[in-house]
Amino acid sequence: MAELLVVTSKVKEIISKEGMNTAGDAPEALSKVVEEMIKKACERAKANGRKTVRPEDF
Repeated sequence: MAELLVVTSKVKEIISKEGMNTAGDAPEALSKVVEEMIKKACERAKANGRKTVRPEDF
C-alpha cells in the first residue's frame, strides 16, 4: 500500500456523519483521487508559467 494522502479517521468520520459505513479500501481509493488532483493542479500551474500551486489550480 502506498502512502496515504488523507487521514483515514477523518474520512471515516465524515462518512459516518452521513450515516454510512466505510469500506476498508475507501481511504486508499480517495488518496489516489487526491494524488491525481494534485498532479493536475501542478500541470495547470506549470501551464500558466508558475512554480506555485494556487487554490484556483484545483
